Amino acid sequence: MKFKRRPQLRPINGFKDQAEILRKASCCNENELYDQTATTRNGLDDLQVKDRLETYGYNEVRQEGKVSWIKQLISAFINPFIGILIFIAIISAIIDIWLPKISDRDYSTVVMVCIMVTVSVALRFIQEYRSNKAAEKLKDMVETTATVERNGEKNEVDIKDIVPGDIIHLSAGDMIPADCRIINVKDLFVIQSALTGESLPIEKNATCYKTKDANKCPIIDLQNICFMGTNVISGTATAVVVTTGEHTYFGSISKTVTGKRQETSFDKGLKRVSYLLISFMAVMVPVVFIINGIAKDNWIDAMLFAVAIAVGLTPEMLPMIVTANLAKGAVNMSKNKVIIKRLNAIQNIGAMDTLCTDKTGTLTLDKVVLERHLNIYGESDEEVLKWTYLNSYHQTGLKSLLDVAILDHVELHDSLKADEAYKKIDEIPFDFQRRRMSVILKRSDGSHLLICKGAVEEMLQLCSRAYDPGEDRQLQIDTDEILPMDEKTREHIKKMSKELNEDGLRILIVAVKTFDNREPTYSAEDEKNMIMAGFVGFLDPAKPSAQTALSSLQQLGVNVKVLTGDNEIVTKKICNDVGIKFDKIMLGNELEMMDDNELKEKLEETVIFAKLSPMQKSRIVTLLQEEGHTVGFMGDGINDAAALKTADVGISVDTAVDIAKESADIILLEKDLNILRTGVEYGRITFGNIVKYIKMTTSSNFGNMLSMLGASILLPFLPMLPIQILSQNMLYDISQTAIPWDNMDEDFIKSPKVWHTKGISRFMFYMGPVSSIFDYITFALMYFLFSACAPASQSLFQTGWFVEGLLSQVLVIHIIRTGKIPFIQSCAASPVVFMTLVIAVIGLIIPYTAVGTALKMTPLPIMYYPYLMAILLSYGILTQVVKRFFIRKYGQWL
Repeated sequence: MKFKRRPQLRPINGFKDQAEILRKASCCNENELYDQTATTRNGLDDLQVKDRLETYGYNEVRQEGKVSWIKQLISAFINPFIGILIFIAIISAIIDIWLPKISDRDYSTVVMVCIMVTVSVALRFIQEYRSNKAAEKLKDMVETTATVERNGEKNEVDIKDIVPGDIIHLSAGDMIPADCRIINVKDLFVIQSALTGESLPIEKNATCYKTKDANKCPIIDLQNICFMGTNVISGTATAVVVTTGEHTYFGSISKTVTGKRQETSFDKGLKRVSYLLISFMAVMVPVVFIINGIAKDNWIDAMLFAVAIAVGLTPEMLPMIVTANLAKGAVNMSKNKVIIKRLNAIQNIGAMDTLCTDKTGTLTLDKVVLERHLNIYGESDEEVLKWTYLNSYHQTGLKSLLDVAILDHVELHDSLKADEAYKKIDEIPFDFQRRRMSVILKRSDGSHLLICKGAVEEMLQLCSRAYDPGEDRQLQIDTDEILPMDEKTREHIKKMSKELNEDGLRILIVAVKTFDNREPTYSAEDEKNMIMAGFVGFLDPAKPSAQTALSSLQQLGVNVKVLTGDNEIVTKKICNDVGIKFDKIMLGNELEMMDDNELKEKLEETVIFAKLSPMQKSRIVTLLQEEGHTVGFMGDGINDAAALKTADVGISVDTAVDIAKESADIILLEKDLNILRTGVEYGRITFGNIVKYIKMTTSSNFGNMLSMLGASILLPFLPMLPIQILSQNMLYDISQTAIPWDNMDEDFIKSPKVWHTKGISRFMFYMGPVSSIFDYITFALMYFLFSACAPASQSLFQTGWFVEGLLSQVLVIHIIRTGKIPFIQSCAASPVVFMTLVIAVIGLIIPYTAVGTALKMTPLPIMYYPYLMAILLSYGILTQVVKRFFIRKYGQWL
């Protein structure tokens, strides 16, 4: 039977309506809240969930990138180069079609420009549509879930499937999946910085508001309401979902705030190059027009020629090439278990020169084993293990790998009667300031037992006594002798802990405290004067592949720094095992005493940072960025979220806590540095192929400008007809479409790659004139040797330059794509070789075809071809010489 829909569950219209519902929920007691949201304490059933999904839709808000194909098609036209081509087509239509008589109308230029616009837009649309689809599929591989109670059972449910009325359970590390009203809470602290910008944790409670107080309180400050997009930093809670998707507070903001991301250096570099080319066009096209108009005294022809030059100088394939490279890079990475959530992160991972990472799971196996359970004398003691098991079994917060290792001892469950003899009544959750957690259990005699486990330093300060384990090894604290914790005992415990740490074990102290039957309102104040039971030691061995992976990253120019919350002794042991060289370890308390300038001086020489808080990790990342580094941060815990957001590229794993996955740009399907190394390599390959196209285009266009300018001054006719320029440009563009499938030389991949617009300008000014030299040689050859020196023989001249120009441009693709000797030391990928060969063959045979006749070409004499071969060979040699000089002078090529 379907539930009866209440007025409060009607579709919500605007923020005012949404705020009213949240305020009303904040004033309800538990039963009233169930009535308002038409649910029960056991949650919804399957039919109710289905009905509410149909009514309210998926729990999603408007997201960047989720656009219809029509909007994607329209956006493919929104590009300065496409705009220029459309403007040129309009000018050409006026000059060639509208002004002349019907018999003199020439549609060729307009048709050619329209074909180029159509091809460019179609290719860009197809690539962006496919890349968006691929990106969505990749994101779907990374699932974010919430613990939801339905039909009286707890299950992990995809966040998008949550509906109003769901009962959700929250614990440390969870993303809050919807706007919800808390009904049960224990020390819940949340971070609301996504909504307020405030980085400090906010405590939440389940107290009902009075209506007048709720109406006065800003929505975001309601203490019994948790909001979508925020995350739990510590504590636990049970809550009822009130609003979902775009009806949430977060959703109302997303409707009014643009989802446009801040431009990366890559975006800014592309824009600068685009405007650089447009600036050249704005100067050169009018100059060529005026010179031709004055020299030939035919202003209409001069205008047509200028229009054709403008088309030839327009790199209309640039958006498509960039999109295709990024999309192909993302797909290639996904095949190697690297999921790209944001395409521009590909460039950032290629530019990364510093990787900050935690040690757990990256340097270690991420398979924690409980190796030791020792009493205060350092003897193996089953009683300590039993205390520890009860603590981990009854805790409801975020279970760490240490808890998983403890709970592997499932044989203790029945013997301890963990459910029957010990009823949990309260919990003091873990947080990163206390570095411990406690459960409070009610025993059969009615007394309360607090069992606490935590870090050695913090626990020692709170333990005033210790158990003499006795010989019974039973969980009977009333019969064990209790010893005072004097300084000698404390020093002995510290010494044992240090020795265990040096063996690579992570040590926790387990302590207990008894209370008479009382109200279960326990807090951190009750964790004082505890009785120490003993140690538990965990081993997370160094990962065998870590040393090789670290060496590989260093060979790629990526320096690895270890940022961990663990103690320095264990960290030192693991780092030694994986071959990380270091002089000293900086601790969090040392770091806290330094100002930013002092810390910057230490950052370059310090490799390992231990006992760090979450904000200290973020601070290190920020200061490294200020020092000019491109920083990647790899983490999977709630304490890593701030640093993941701060880093140039945040890297997490699909098993990470929700907030870490949401904060990351890149998700690894395995927590392995070898996979990350593969991601770095693909990032650099993708970036390199984009730079290839940009440098080919800018240098070729600049050379063509110089050649056109000189030819306009020297020749009594046009060096090439507008339709010929357009055809040559289209063929050259087609030859470059295979660049995204090209490979990169190993020496290019070995160092981080960042965007240098100045380097592109420098490249253009060096390589452009080289091509012009051989254009002028071709001019001289056609003019003097083949007597194509008058308007009557201009067709021969134009055909000769068309063929030479196209083949030289195709040849230079192979020269520019590598810093080595092409075809000998470095060969292009098969698609590039095939495409350039096809275009070269077309260029050679086109003068002898009907297409050539339509383009007003003439067959070339047989003697032309030996000269053509000599020109191309000389061009290749000189370009290679200039390349070597350029590399020696500037230290790079691409």
